Amino acid sequence: MNITIETKRVLLRPFKLSDAADVFEFGSNKEACKYTGDPPLKSIEQAISLIKNVWFSDYEKYGYGRLAAVYKAENKVIGFAGLKYLPEFDKTDIGYRFLPKYWGKGLATEVSKEILKYGFTYLKLNEIIGIADPITVASCKVLEKIGLSLYKKDTYLIDDKLVCNWYKITIKDYLTN
Repeated sequence: MNITIETKRVLLRPFKLSDAADVFEFGSNKEACKYTGDPPLKSIEQAISLIKNVWFSDYEKYGYGRLAAVYKAENKVIGFAGLKYLPEFDKTDIGYRFLPKYWGKGLATEVSKEILKYGFTYLKLNEIIGIADPITVASCKVLEKIGLSLYKKDTYLIDDKLVCNWYKITIKDYLTN
């Protein structure tokens, strides 16, 4: 996969194995993982496995996946953002996760607008969903700010452990906004 998405402050690009230390940093951060349903990473080996077995696999299988979010001012991978195909729902999800130091700066909104554009114009998707824990009001607001509408409230995600709000936007809605 050879795609880059650039905003004023962030460069999104495919992950590389050399990102493992940064992936471990944000993937092991308890605050960054708190409302995601994913347990924090416990080792650099788990970070490498995540890159190889999830992100590289998604790139190969679906032609897209989560991208490394490089904060340009520091040339540092601070998390991820991008699209992920969810085969269990046959839907494509927009998502982002950053180190807490970078929260509240508008980065999720900034990158998500460009991710939607990429999904609808380049990938030719018909619909993109967003799933967020209702406790993370900021994440829910980002999804609404970029044009997604709530369509399922307080609904369990697969394992009956994580309650989520489900949002969506169609290509038609995107083009009329």
